[in-house]
Amino acid sequence: MFTLNSVPIEDTFAEAFPMSAARAIVTAGSIAWARTAGLAATGYAASVIGCDAEAGIERELSPEETPDGRPGVSLLFFGFSRDNLQKALANRVAQCVLTSATTACYNGLDGDTGKSIRIGGNLRFFGDGWQISKLLDGRRYWRMPTMDGEFLCEDSFGTVKGVGGGNFLILGETQALALAAAEAAVEAIRLIPGTIMPFPGGVVRSGSKVGSKYKSLKASTNEAYCPTLRGLVKTELPVGVNAVYEIVIDGLDLASVERAMRVGITAACRPGVLKITAGNYGGKLGPHHFHLHKLLQAEPVA
Repeated sequence: MFTLNSVPIEDTFAEAFPMSAARAIVTAGSIAWARTAGLAATGYAASVIGCDAEAGIERELSPEETPDGRPGVSLLFFGFSRDNLQKALANRVAQCVLTSATTACYNGLDGDTGKSIRIGGNLRFFGDGWQISKLLDGRRYWRMPTMDGEFLCEDSFGTVKGVGGGNFLILGETQALALAAAEAAVEAIRLIPGTIMPFPGGVVRSGSKVGSKYKSLKASTNEAYCPTLRGLVKTELPVGVNAVYEIVIDGLDLASVERAMRVGITAACRPGVLKITAGNYGGKLGPHHFHLHKLLQAEPVA
């Protein structure tokens, strides 16, 4: 079996699917307020199974990297369609960014994608007739008066066809060792541009399968990877595994997700991890298949 740092890597693949994606740049008078707005705007966005979008903070930005020369954060949002994405992003900017002190919000995808969604153009009505439109270098912005000054938001945001659901599973001897490996993977992946890990802290404890014995549920616990059910179900857990954590990755393109999986798996292969595998549904869920052996052998992983 192929191993990495003495950890066996199962010969399997992660199954992912296309999603519409957008990037929002949120700036503020301080990085603390930009971060506050970013965390609020990307909250409750772990999975589109139950949320309106999948979202996360891509990275923090220096004043030299933002449109208005203030500190900021880059946020990525993913939805199953542009219509769904527009509704989710407009609501989140309205409720979480407009309401945060000193903020402004800009489109973060350069170039003409031909597939834009209206954000500031929908939020402008909050100005109740006092809003002002400005066209600068071919890009339209809306200025809305607020009690601390004004909120500036770009009219339209570009979208691209991103990738959702890149993943791998970390099978550990103990909960503590498996979680330490997952945290190491998250730290490594956070350095990869164009990707986010939408679940809390980037780590999934509640890996799921499609469907349920209850007809109203679209997904339910993946019992084959639950240590407490070993002996009661057909388990996928090798002897000695007592905790499993999943890392789920969304990205703006296939290459970004591949790189994130590669560095994440490499970082996770450490003492106490007994196996690395991935989640798939036989190739029926999504068209993007990330084969672990091929992925890790594509370039040096050390």
